Amino acid sequence: MTVQSAIQQAPAPHTPELPRARPETLGLSSARLARMSDAFKREIDKGTTPGLTMLVARRGQIGFFEAFGQQGPAAGPAMATDSLFRIFSMTKPIVSLGIMQLVEDGHLLLNDPLAKYIPEFAETRVGVERNGALELALPLRPMTIQDLLRHTSGIAYEITGNGMVQRMYQKSNLRDRHMSNAEHATMVAGLPLICQPGTEWNYSRSTDILGRVIEVISGLSLGAFLTERILAPLRMTETGFHAAIEHKHRIAQPFPIDPWTGEKVALFDPLEIPTMQSGGGGLVSTTMDYARLCQMLLNGGTLDGARIIGAKTLAFMASNHIAAGVKVESHLLPPGHGFGLGFAVRTDDGMAPFAGSRGQFFWSGVAGTFFWIDPVEQLFAVFMSQGPGQREYFRTMIRSLVYAAVE
Repeated sequence: MTVQSAIQQAPAPHTPELPRARPETLGLSSARLARMSDAFKREIDKGTTPGLTMLVARRGQIGFFEAFGQQGPAAGPAMATDSLFRIFSMTKPIVSLGIMQLVEDGHLLLNDPLAKYIPEFAETRVGVERNGALELALPLRPMTIQDLLRHTSGIAYEITGNGMVQRMYQKSNLRDRHMSNAEHATMVAGLPLICQPGTEWNYSRSTDILGRVIEVISGLSLGAFLTERILAPLRMTETGFHAAIEHKHRIAQPFPIDPWTGEKVALFDPLEIPTMQSGGGGLVSTTMDYARLCQMLLNGGTLDGARIIGAKTLAFMASNHIAAGVKVESHLLPPGHGFGLGFAVRTDDGMAPFAGSRGQFFWSGVAGTFFWIDPVEQLFAVFMSQGPGQREYFRTMIRSLVYAAVE
């Protein structure tokens, strides 16, 4: 699957833009949106990020969509509204939708054990740290598809900590993009779980495993399934697991050294065709492509006559699925938030360090991309950049900037 360009020599399908309107007709303040632009320009002038795009839509129309700064750190093209970005974990909501489509079609149940589809997980054990050693224990219950969707599976990520199981992930070859999704799943199944299934919320490679479940059930590659069932119906023509070589000039690039952390930044090459189509973080996309996905979600599962997911199913996905007593220790879920089936979900009007509405849902990508959907305000926003170090800062700041413009 290739990422197609919106501008080509020969006529070809391209991503249709969502309708636009003057901010005031949508209940947005032009003056406050101008302050948001000023804030972004200040950050770029400070060297926080080479550039970014920001899109805000309300009541079915775009009220703000601009690009700021440069597309990369070197002298070159300015950031453009059709620049291409590695969206990393913003892949996860799309794959989660794919799983729920299979649930709606009757191909699987949320309480199915994962081992029903990937038998290697029947042998997976739980790692228990005791006296400086890692002991292996039997799971008290099997991990389920629902566990994978809400990150209570016990599967881990090498990037979220330095415990003994996470260090095993770090020493493995799990980041190798040359293995298949099947090989990746087998490798994960051979590593211990970080906790008993259902007892803790641990951000993890669970969605990569869901991508493999989609392949097992559908008989298609993950990319082919997502294109057929989600991307093509939404006319997201520039979203895929790699970018075509002729669009190299449109790919946004980060600083080589992160200005916030001082660490070397190493992101995958979007032009490389990976063997592994990572359901947890492999997609490349544009701001407008992802905006079409967000508008579909805000509409309750449909866009331009294409029904992607049932309205009740989507409401179920965007509800909190983290039960009382489940351990959550992560900055990824701020105070006043829970997690649904593929999205973080706001459960309280207060508590969080930023404005918002109860019931809004969102997720982000490790390289600096972010979106959220607010059904109460009939609003969504998409932010794109390629700068890992400042991502938390921007996620908080842009929510305050956008909600200041809501009238």
